[in-house]
Amino acid sequence: MTELASKKALVLFSGGQDSTVCLAWALARYGEVETVGFDYGQKHNVELECRLRLLGRIQALFPEWRSRLGPDHMLSLTELGQISETALTRNVEIEMDESGLPSTFVPGRNLLFFTYAAALGYRRGAHVLVGGMCETDYSGYPDCRADTLSALEQAIALGMDKPFCIEAPLMKIDKAATWKLAEELGGKPLVDLIIEESHSCYRGDRTRRHDWGYGCGICPACELRARGYDAFVAAEG
Repeated sequence: MTELASKKALVLFSGGQDSTVCLAWALARYGEVETVGFDYGQKHNVELECRLRLLGRIQALFPEWRSRLGPDHMLSLTELGQISETALTRNVEIEMDESGLPSTFVPGRNLLFFTYAAALGYRRGAHVLVGGMCETDYSGYPDCRADTLSALEQAIALGMDKPFCIEAPLMKIDKAATWKLAEELGGKPLVDLIIEESHSCYRGDRTRRHDWGYGCGICPACELRARGYDAFVAAEG
């Protein structure tokens, strides 16, 4: 057994495109993989339903990953939504605020996600934490930067007195490359699964079907996903 195959990973799994690719990436590398989702009062909470369908479909479509995929966990962080005046947790417009950040930025979200995941991983023996953060195609969120995650990894390892590792396999690639990575990991079945079952739309729209999946088509998450898919398809020829 290789060193990676002997480790257990815990994937921050929202039910979106990025976290689905990260789950496939972890399943291809680690011997045991568990997932954790967070209910923080997000308006697009349809993603919480999508994540369960995705987990079931991954087990059905990829038998080689089925034995590696362990329990799923759901943690409640509703207080985060209660103190966050953002477009993801309140009925406010998606726009740039005075600090230059989009109103979809939820302060402290990823910091809390990884801290809670580490607390869960400590008890589950999962010391590799995997998240879909990216500083190439992102909205300027400061908690998606590599420097932030590096500092957080060190703080978690010190605070838990365990050698925790934060992995962000999408950190340096754009959305087109994320679609390509999905194809490399699981072929057309994984790409099709992401299109049909994953959810990225900030407005929680599952009524409109596009080539790249479901969504309103106009929010920043939909626009980013659509541009990446178009570039991926164009590159494929």
